[in-house]
Amino acid sequence: MLSNQKVAETLVKKFGDDVFDFEEPYGLLTLSTTREQILPMLEFLFNHEKIKGNFLTDLTGVHFPDWKGQEFAVVYHVHSLVHNFRLRIKVYLSEADLHIPSATPVYSSANWMERETYDFFGIIFDGHPNLIRILNIEEMDYFPMRKQYPLEDATREDKLDALFGR
Repeated sequence: MLSNQKVAETLVKKFGDDVFDFEEPYGLLTLSTTREQILPMLEFLFNHEKIKGNFLTDLTGVHFPDWKGQEFAVVYHVHSLVHNFRLRIKVYLSEADLHIPSATPVYSSANWMERETYDFFGIIFDGHPNLIRILNIEEMDYFPMRKQYPLEDATREDKLDALFGR
């Protein structure tokens, strides 16, 4: 039976200081690593004889505009179908360098998830076989999930603040 403690110890033994920020929100083992170690870590989890992290459940981006030098995160959810064990891995990137290796050599399912993350956040997955927009039009010159836009249109005159609890 896998436990968060056993998996965390295995990863620290293999990757040392390149794994950090361990947490267990709601019992889900969560950790961070570097862009240089994410692909080796995913390969290790996939091929490890006891962990068998054989399914990439999700891959997405998050924008933290106020976190200087770590404005973007790429978040991976790996699942061992054999042991029903889940793991969350985060990699933080600077807005000045939004490159990260593609996980498609390890998980074919990463293909569309990486395209979607690129499409909405502008994160570039190096080595991706077809990194083009998947939901938005190719001509878009911005990334709509970045927190760079006002939540409301201040020029609207068709609504009353009183009706919206303000």
